[in-house]
Amino acid sequence: MRFRPCIDLHQGKVKQIVGSTLRDGGEGPKENFVAEHPPSFFASMFKKDGLRGGHVIMLGPGNEAAAKEALGAWPGGLQVGGGINRENALAWIEAGADAVIVTSYVFESGQVRMDRLRSLADTVGTQRLVLDLSCRRREGRYYIVTDRWQRFTEVELGPRSLEFFGGFCKEFLVHGVDVEGKCAGIEEELVAMLARYSPVPSTYAGGVSSMEDILLIESVGEKRVDYTVGSALDIFGGRGLKYRKLVEFNRSR
Repeated sequence: MRFRPCIDLHQGKVKQIVGSTLRDGGEGPKENFVAEHPPSFFASMFKKDGLRGGHVIMLGPGNEAAAKEALGAWPGGLQVGGGINRENALAWIEAGADAVIVTSYVFESGQVRMDRLRSLADTVGTQRLVLDLSCRRREGRYYIVTDRWQRFTEVELGPRSLEFFGGFCKEFLVHGVDVEGKCAGIEEELVAMLARYSPVPSTYAGGVSSMEDILLIESVGEKRVDYTVGSALDIFGGRGLKYRKLVEFNRSR
């Protein structure tokens, strides 16, 4: 189990937002934190502390320059997602990304676009591809959501889909969108599902607010599920978790 840091970008700035409030048009999302420091500041910090496999996520347009700044501060140490497709995936690898993170490109009208999934895996290779299978509950089940978590697909996240998608990538990134950015506890059932059924390494995100939540991920996730922390972390304005304590905890594991 590893701590995977995150750099969420919105309108070119490092932010922490409530995932369920990120929508096209209308009012902007609810922001928990807006950083004064540039993306390179956080990327350099993660590099210094040896935290590999962190995620640079572009939440909407206007974040490309900021993402490249972060990747440039730690070439090969971070993954990048948001608006990735077959046409630009290799350019992001060349810009310094260890891997590209993809969701919306491989879904259309709620269904998996197998042609896109296969072509993307062929273009960058499975060891450079991370599938974001972030999900929300509907009628008691988890369904993959796309387009900055606004749209439900018809694909249920479960043993069969995890096994299937695992054949095309090196990792999964899974946000529990209903609790993302709320610091109100994790989706235990989702963590347990990833631990039991994911055929590739997986990272859980959403709702982490304290060391108790991280220990719960360790227990429920059977030490097989990595985690990321956003709004609760002190470097992102939170009060629930100290970044330095997580670095030390990560080293102990």
